[in-house]
Amino acid sequence: MATKKKRTPNAQNDSWVVIAADSAIDTQKHDIDPAFVRLRNPSTDAASLYMLNSGDVQLFEVKAFEEDFHSWFIGQTVQRDGRLLFVTPMDPLYLMLPYLIKSGKEGKFQPVDQVVMDEEFPACSRLLSCTRSLASLHHIAEEKEVGSLKFHRYSQEKTMNWLKKKVERTVVALKKRNISVGEGVKSTTYIRVKSEADCPEEDYLRYAHGLISEYISEDLSKALLKHLQLPELTSPKETEPPSKKRKLSDSPVEAGEDYTKFNSADFVRKPPKKMTAAQKSLAKVDKTGMKTMSSFFSPKVKAEKK
Repeated sequence: MATKKKRTPNAQNDSWVVIAADSAIDTQKHDIDPAFVRLRNPSTDAASLYMLNSGDVQLFEVKAFEEDFHSWFIGQTVQRDGRLLFVTPMDPLYLMLPYLIKSGKEGKFQPVDQVVMDEEFPACSRLLSCTRSLASLHHIAEEKEVGSLKFHRYSQEKTMNWLKKKVERTVVALKKRNISVGEGVKSTTYIRVKSEADCPEEDYLRYAHGLISEYISEDLSKALLKHLQLPELTSPKETEPPSKKRKLSDSPVEAGEDYTKFNSADFVRKPPKKMTAAQKSLAKVDKTGMKTMSSFFSPKVKAEKK
């Protein structure tokens, strides 16, 4: 008698579907392969997944597009993790900023390799190998040289000016790419109902501020808002920063996600959805004498003998 092969439930598969630039996977200059690393997210302070290319020259953020009940066919196997990962370049200063702010409270100049340290995330020291890290550190910190050594101390003023330039460059990019922002956008379809000339500069600044706020703490985001001379919004509007409208698919990939959230007991009962026009029309139909669909699949009840 032939025996059936037993399937191994919950088998882990070290495969992902990733969209990345050539610079992220290029290993010609360095023999070391690119690596995914766990680092502290500067916005949430939680663990998130990032990527360092060959030789730790450049940092990349990893974001995921995910849908319910989605998987991939890879070769002759099925990958249960149906997410589509996007790997895009990121400025390492964003991840180094929280460490500089923390050390800046002491008010003294320190070597940067003694500042960017984290027992929980030891891979953070690899950020110092990125090309842009040490070369751009003067944007967010004061520098002192003693012989051949450099010491740094966090500067709030420099950081605000650096972030302001980031916002201004983002505004230029939004306009260049014709990205719809502000009240000229209807719902989440991003259909423009106003011309770009009718869209005030404040809307672009708020939108750009929201994008930059994805990479900084809430306190720093509020300080940047004041530095941009933008008043806080008291009620939700179409012009609010996109960070307030973040979709699940745009959120950072959390390292070591808690999959217990998929347990049935953890699901929250959703409110009933509104009926469509077709459903409303069907509801008005006289169903007298009609059988339900489930009745065709239920077992027949035998008549009792008298």
